[in-house]
Amino acid sequence: MNTREVQAALLSLGYAIVVDGDAGPKTRTALQAFQRGCGLAADGVVGPLTIKALQAATAEKAEPRVDDPTPAAAPAMPGFAQPRASRWIDEIIIHCTATPEGRDVSVETIRGWHIGQGWKDIGYHWVVMLDGSVKPGRPEAQVGSHVANHNSGTLGVVYVGGVAADGKTPKDTRTPAQKAALLAHVRALIARYPTVRKVTGHNQYAAKACPSFDVRRDELGRLV
Repeated sequence: MNTREVQAALLSLGYAIVVDGDAGPKTRTALQAFQRGCGLAADGVVGPLTIKALQAATAEKAEPRVDDPTPAAAPAMPGFAQPRASRWIDEIIIHCTATPEGRDVSVETIRGWHIGQGWKDIGYHWVVMLDGSVKPGRPEAQVGSHVANHNSGTLGVVYVGGVAADGKTPKDTRTPAQKAALLAHVRALIARYPTVRKVTGHNQYAAKACPSFDVRRDELGRLV
């Protein structure tokens, strides 16, 4: 793929790119965000793995689903084989794991916490790690367990962190990589589900600090 083809692919996946053949800062930033969302090294280099991921993502975007009322507007999630939900999705809710700043937590650890509470699986659909990599949690096709009375038409996305080093004070601990990955991933989810009408935080529905920032005042809250 040449530079124009890469830019065209990124543009079709919802990234703010001008197709001009110039591999400038905006192209590199978008490419790095795409790579993070695919679990690739976010180096901004268009290597064989990145080309393969771009080709797969754009190919799935162009392939309509017979059960989707707006198939042409719903690209597949870059880098993941997880099938889209057939249930109605109109909201994405942001969470934090409420773990100390800088402490890494795996998806399996979170899954263990939730199963220990009697749930059938991890409650969130996606987990954004400290390094900006995005890991799948509960399948999107299944209703999550992340906000009481607000699970049926929503997807839950959680970032690792949300509490200061003291282990108790709420704090927006998102690393630069996490902020970029959250934006890219939520933007891709909105493109995947054109019915999404808002992006919110857990604290808008419960007396909790989670996700330890106001999504309404964040760039996430302005994506739709």
